[in-house]
Amino acid sequence: MPTSSFTSASSAVPCPVVESLDAILPEEPLLMMGAGPVPIPAAVAKANAIVINHLGGTMVKVIGQVKSMARYVFQTNSKWVLGVAGPGSAAMEMAISNLAWEGTRVLSIKNGFFSERMAEMGRRVGARVSTLDVADRAVASLEEIAEAIRRERPEIVTVVQGETSNTVWNYHLKEIAALAKAAGALVIVDAVCTLSTMPLEMDAWGIDAVITGGQKGLSSIPGVSLIAFSDAAWKRVKGRTAPNAHWCLDASLAENFWHNAGYHYTAPVSGVLALHEALRLVCAETLEKRFARHLKCSLALQDGVAAMGLRLYAPEACRLNSVVGIEVPDGFSPADVCSHISRMHQVEISGSFGLPIVRVGQMGEQCREHNLFRTVHALGRTMVDLGVRVDLPAGVAALERGLSGGK
Repeated sequence: MPTSSFTSASSAVPCPVVESLDAILPEEPLLMMGAGPVPIPAAVAKANAIVINHLGGTMVKVIGQVKSMARYVFQTNSKWVLGVAGPGSAAMEMAISNLAWEGTRVLSIKNGFFSERMAEMGRRVGARVSTLDVADRAVASLEEIAEAIRRERPEIVTVVQGETSNTVWNYHLKEIAALAKAAGALVIVDAVCTLSTMPLEMDAWGIDAVITGGQKGLSSIPGVSLIAFSDAAWKRVKGRTAPNAHWCLDASLAENFWHNAGYHYTAPVSGVLALHEALRLVCAETLEKRFARHLKCSLALQDGVAAMGLRLYAPEACRLNSVVGIEVPDGFSPADVCSHISRMHQVEISGSFGLPIVRVGQMGEQCREHNLFRTVHALGRTMVDLGVRVDLPAGVAALERGLSGGK
């Protein structure tokens, strides 16, 4: 008797034998102190285990609160807050692909890997992208930016507030936005690692689109992100004549779910619930207290690293607080340091896209004193294990002074 097609198909590829996650994951959970994702609070983890109807009344209430809390975190009164089922890069692509299209003049201020990513996204939708190339470990001067705006006459200017790839902080953001707005350009800002870790005032600074990921300053899970459009940006979104080539990232379609309680696609409900709890915790702490906590912890970490005898990568004037870059000693690679600290001390830190640095995050739940002491000790012990001369006691003492307010 011939076998059924079902039997034949199911036996064509053998069923694999795999290990459970308990067998794969380390016995002691790794402390996530790299450039993201970050540790998540218990309330966020609990919410991420819940599944509800993505079109039901409960979700409508959750979405309403997510938008309200997000407006506080973005510091905007704009109605046009949307969630994105994807990483911060998906929110970035939503901003670019809805505001730029064939022939749109875009000026990208490029001083690292992620600012170049925005430029590339512009090119892929057919925009006429020009870049203002900035030297590594530096920010563009306002004079350079003003000249580039005069020369290129952009309709859109893109900039990253915190360039995590080389740990540079674009501290001129408010002034950059003012220059762009004076020239009639819309401003798109990548705030993936900076939102809720340092001031960003969308309305007061005249920013038209801000994007962020859940897995960094907000201390939520990866894969669910947020974007906010100004009224001017939303007018451009709704006024375009050609449809967005990205169906899932079409803001006009996303509006149906995020503002009309209708269907776009099946939302990542567990992730939205996790994002709700992450935002609730930000609001409970308040932005002012959160900014102060991040600044104190990051500066104390920087003091500890320097006192140990290691070099910080970015100059102090433009050093990003939310991700701290540390030069790798001669003779070693970032992979040497990252693999050793993970394997021997159960602390995860990051390399960086070919640069000779490792990066330690200071975002959300990473900015807790016990995490800092464990990380500084693990980094110092790693250097000792690798044969690098460091003064670990001095590093820990400097960290303690910074956290306690001493000099």
